[in-house]
Amino acid sequence: MLADALGFEHVQIVEHHFTPYGGYSPDPVTFLAAVAARTREIRVVTGAVVPAFVHPLKLAGKLAMLDNLSHGRLDAGFGRAFLPDEFAAFQVPLSESRRRFAEGVEICRKLWSETEVSWHGDWVSFGPVTLLPRTVQRPHPPIFVAATTSPESCAAAGRAGHHLQVVPTVTSREGLQEMLAAYREARRAAGHPGEGRIQLKYTCYLDEDRSRALERARRFEHNYIAKMTGAVAAWGGVRSDDYPGYEQLVEKVRRYDFEASLAGNKVLAGTPAEVTEQIATVREWFGAGLSVCLQFNPGCMPYEDAERAVRLFAAEVAPAFPATEIAAEATPETNAETAAGTGAQQAVAR
Repeated sequence: MLADALGFEHVQIVEHHFTPYGGYSPDPVTFLAAVAARTREIRVVTGAVVPAFVHPLKLAGKLAMLDNLSHGRLDAGFGRAFLPDEFAAFQVPLSESRRRFAEGVEICRKLWSETEVSWHGDWVSFGPVTLLPRTVQRPHPPIFVAATTSPESCAAAGRAGHHLQVVPTVTSREGLQEMLAAYREARRAAGHPGEGRIQLKYTCYLDEDRSRALERARRFEHNYIAKMTGAVAAWGGVRSDDYPGYEQLVEKVRRYDFEASLAGNKVLAGTPAEVTEQIATVREWFGAGLSVCLQFNPGCMPYEDAERAVRLFAAEVAPAFPATEIAAEATPETNAETAAGTGAQQAVAR
């Protein structure tokens, strides 16, 4: 893969179902297994899989297989999911999402790191069992937790010693700073070593010609947002204590303003120099050591344009950021996009 050859840190794909908003990737593990077979260094990242929609024994086994097939290159990202139509289709109540998520992640962790595991929880019981194959990474692959707007969810991830995945699109700068502060403080208070890894996910439109980059960005970002609008429409008539404030999501997406998003660094777009400046600003706002995950072809942008942007990023943007300070990564999302990030000179063995 091109991203592997150029030294990008990881490739990442989300799980969504039934709509053009990410619904072409219902099984990230299958996609990433194909990536692993064609690459040597780039990490493969689930960003994220949804424990609520599958038995944790099955999910833990699939991810363990992926860690083996990639020779220990898996980062396992887990998410609660947030689209009411997905929960309805899988016949899972929204009110159970938080408990199912927490239980599913912990079961996977125990199955990877222990033998003869038994579990008797709120919605699944089993044991004792020993999961095979054992994961290559010991005691288990790095675990990431996806968060959207909740400082409480970020704090819970920090207390558990997990890493964090965040999409800044629907969160204010101040709100995201509060979320990251809650994560870092909870992680420190719990005594976990290190600062934890934080992945911030952005769409990125890059070209030598500024007007051409911004024309593509406006067109394809609006197409991407249109798909998201359809996917979140059910929140117009749904309420859940597990998702406080999500009823506002429909209006937030409907009011999307590209110019405001660009000015607020919620979308990265322009020449290499301009995108370099945006990433430097993001780093200043949210702290060093972040992984900036870049989606280069959202909204069904032509492959040729996305490939040009990936090459341009590796050549002209990534060298501005030492790999020890910011790791730029790659994210495939809707329609199986290919993604990449900063630190393109450092191939780690997402």
